[in-house]
Amino acid sequence: MTKIRVYELSKKYGISSQALIKILVKEGIVVKSHMSAVEERVETMLMQNLKRVKNDSTKKVVKNIKKPKEKKWEKPKKKKIEKTDGNKRSLKVKKHKKEAAQKAVKESVRRTLAKMEVTRKSKRRKRKKESEEIMEEENVLKLPEYSTLSEIARHIDVGPTEIIKTCMSFGLMVTLNQRLDSDTMMLIADKYGYEIKFEEVEFDELVKKEEKQIDPERMVHRAPVVTIMGHVDHGKTSLLDNICERNVIAGEKGGITQHIGAYEVEINKKNISFIDTPGHEAFTAMRARGAQVTDIVVLVVAADDGVMSQTVEAINHAKAADVPIVVAINKIDVPNASIEKVKRELMEHSLILEEYGGDVMAAEISAKTGEGIKALLEMILFQAEILELKADPEAMVHGTVIEARKEEGRGIVCTVLMQQGTLRVADNFLVGDYAGRVKAMLDERGNRIETAPPSTPVIVMGSNGIPQAGDLFIQVEEEKTARDIAAKRRQIRREKERRIESKITLEDLYDQIQAGEIKELPLIIKADTDGSVGALIDSFENLDTEEVKIKAIHVGVGMVNEGDILLASASNAVIIAFNTGITPPAAQLVKTEKVDVRFYEVIYKAIEDIKAAMSGLLEPEIIEKDIGEAEVRQVFGVSKVGVVAGSFVKSGEVTRDAFVRVVRGEEIIFEGVISSLKRFKDDVKKVNSGFECGIGVKGFDEVEEGDILRFFIKEEKSRTL
Repeated sequence: MTKIRVYELSKKYGISSQALIKILVKEGIVVKSHMSAVEERVETMLMQNLKRVKNDSTKKVVKNIKKPKEKKWEKPKKKKIEKTDGNKRSLKVKKHKKEAAQKAVKESVRRTLAKMEVTRKSKRRKRKKESEEIMEEENVLKLPEYSTLSEIARHIDVGPTEIIKTCMSFGLMVTLNQRLDSDTMMLIADKYGYEIKFEEVEFDELVKKEEKQIDPERMVHRAPVVTIMGHVDHGKTSLLDNICERNVIAGEKGGITQHIGAYEVEINKKNISFIDTPGHEAFTAMRARGAQVTDIVVLVVAADDGVMSQTVEAINHAKAADVPIVVAINKIDVPNASIEKVKRELMEHSLILEEYGGDVMAAEISAKTGEGIKALLEMILFQAEILELKADPEAMVHGTVIEARKEEGRGIVCTVLMQQGTLRVADNFLVGDYAGRVKAMLDERGNRIETAPPSTPVIVMGSNGIPQAGDLFIQVEEEKTARDIAAKRRQIRREKERRIESKITLEDLYDQIQAGEIKELPLIIKADTDGSVGALIDSFENLDTEEVKIKAIHVGVGMVNEGDILLASASNAVIIAFNTGITPPAAQLVKTEKVDVRFYEVIYKAIEDIKAAMSGLLEPEIIEKDIGEAEVRQVFGVSKVGVVAGSFVKSGEVTRDAFVRVVRGEEIIFEGVISSLKRFKDDVKKVNSGFECGIGVKGFDEVEEGDILRFFIKEEKSRTL
């Protein structure tokens, strides 16, 4: 006997799943959630139930409607006219008509005058309001931060020389083409009675233009973007491997995902875009980025491991992005799997599954055998139907950069997730601080494609620089416009970086003087993608201590080149090359400059080596070790030597290079070093227990008989982070 799921019935009859579950429970049929399956006879019973409810509601409505009372037709009453002679009657009628006409004229004149008065007042108010808005608009300057002095002068309509004089009166020496910071710009504007509104004018206009072009009538259903998140080695990539029917994990170093992978698959004639995020603790920024561009999060939790640190982190990212979560409990086929334990741990983090009365769907799967994956995909498609995801394929293209890197033979390639519009080859675009023209597009399998509709992950070639992951990708009609905006944004970025590097306050200077013992480990970081660079920097900065700090003097994407080697040689830095190589000229330069270049393919190995290098910079721990004790029995005064304590070694030994504490009673009265150690008249290096000797204490001549001399040495012990 065939069965049908509850959500399919609810969709068929146009009622919600919750309402349908209540009806079934009332009829004595037990169902757990909208994914529960019921027999066909239940559908027949449901039809009868709905028909009965419909009839009952119709009767109630008809009963409550009251028929309006029909009014009986009455013959109009005739006005009584006084029976007078004809002349009298006609005079009265004429008089009545004349009075009514005069009254109507007066009323019309009154209304017209009132209307004219209101119109005059409203026009005066409107003109006053418009003039105020114009004055307010005229007093506001819309400029980007770090504009040049000549640009400010052009907007204020004041000569540049006059502004330079004004700056000199403030104690600022500026030039015509110098870029000014926000504080200086506001100071100048305030002097001339203006207010500055900082904004990226060109970019804002592009975004507004794009938003205007999105037409609700052209909206069509789009594929959902699903991000797979979870702890390291819980089976995220294996799950994606099973869904895509291709060996994704074989291409990953160390068996863990190093980058965000974006893939598109077709399931039941419907497309789904999957994003696989790394689970290693170093890739927090990448997981956050995956959650920001997604529609649904699939949280993978291993049944034998339970909820771990990165699992909690993934839950927090998904909640912060307000994205629905579908839980995939993986590895149910392993011997020590505990599914109920996983469900309890999820409840502790506010993820209440549907079987416990919550709203979070969960599937029990095995990425290795494929068990339960079909049910998981049905849940994803059902969740996508609830969200009603739509996009305008004819609007201006709008997307988000997932990754960006430089490849040999291809140049700069960007993995972009399309969100609105359809990208085509030869389209102009603006992405971050760079612009370009689409030279070619590839799907995740490396096949060339001509168009990329919404929700499609695509590899784009043609950018004139490497953008940062998370940058907006926007189509621009003219290539010159895109290049001009990109150039201006790069100038502003460089100016900001220069200001940050050069700016120092007295407090900072004082802190640096006080922290003179702080040591730094200079690094040059090169990686294959911008996302990997960010993850490495975040991981290394987490290793910083009060004594040793990481200083990234240069970061970049691509191979290690000659410039990197020369910079490392000048600054005594170590070069970290992650998933990238070195150019042949740079390799030759390494030998002559004696620069340390480290190559890594797995991030946690790089972290371990840097941690070990930082441990070597730590000051060693000083440990005191007691070696002996002596009692002063007689004190001698020796010329050219000073006071010598004739002592008896009670325990241990006395060495010439030992430290000494002088104890009188129970109080330590002096601590120092031994200046001389003699046995009779001979200088010795060591005196053992049970022998007498003469001991001189450097810088202390007040030794008395009965004092106890305690000897110790200081040993250094290396410290680790």
